[in-house]
Amino acid sequence: MPNYSKKLAVKPGTKIRLKDFDPCYHGKHGSRKSTLPEIEENRQKMDELQYLMYAENKHSLLVVLQGLDAAGKDGVVRHVFTGMNPEGCVAVNFKEPTPKELAHDFLWRVHPHVPAKGSVVIFNRSHYEDVLVARVHGLVPKKVWSKRYDEINDFEYLIVTENNTTILKFFLHISKDEQLARFKKRLDNPTRQWKISESDYKEREYWGDYVKAFEDVLTKTSTDHAPWFIIPSNHKWFRDLAISQIIVRQMEAMGMQFPKPTVNLAEIRREYHQAASPDNGNQRKKR
Repeated sequence: MPNYSKKLAVKPGTKIRLKDFDPCYHGKHGSRKSTLPEIEENRQKMDELQYLMYAENKHSLLVVLQGLDAAGKDGVVRHVFTGMNPEGCVAVNFKEPTPKELAHDFLWRVHPHVPAKGSVVIFNRSHYEDVLVARVHGLVPKKVWSKRYDEINDFEYLIVTENNTTILKFFLHISKDEQLARFKKRLDNPTRQWKISESDYKEREYWGDYVKAFEDVLTKTSTDHAPWFIIPSNHKWFRDLAISQIIVRQMEAMGMQFPKPTVNLAEIRREYHQAASPDNGNQRKKR
């Protein structure tokens, strides 16, 4: 089995051109059916590792999902993280900034949502919108958004070093034709029509601009402490397989351990046996 943590990672300093990455790539995996057993195994491991993380309370995990419209961000949250306990796993969606948020620096609204020790947080869209949408649509001048790459790198380094957080960033790479095919499915499927936006087709006109913006993001903000992974996502089942495998391997690498009991187990066992003894039960009945 290929190690997608290495194969799909963006090496820091690499100049990325998305035309060099095939969004249809699926390795040696032939179909959704053939990958399901491994995906399910990964989800089970993620559940167990999250429980361990919560118990140990020393590490945290931040997962960042970015991609063009219909790339599958919601699908990843639904299908990859479905086994995690919602008490310790939260998904956050950063929409258009409010007037209050715009009155602060662009990272002000993000920091309160980073994971505390023992928890997992998923950013479904993220602080990277401020070097993607803000750039493509000219919401701020170049002299503003061009400085944000370094500011993001510093922000993520702070989270990693101060809170022992592992950051995994996934770019869901789909083709323009695949995006259009998914838009058609939304039109044809009543259960998906709620996702249709008036901006869907207008945003397609900016496809090339978004590609350039993503290329700069991947080139300038993939670091040793917060790497990007380019996930071929035309095949949803490969997307889920690759992401779940990467998360499992990275969580296993944390070397987490269950904490030692804070009580005297010998004393607790004595109390248990006393409470469970037949004599103790008979005494309660006599009363």
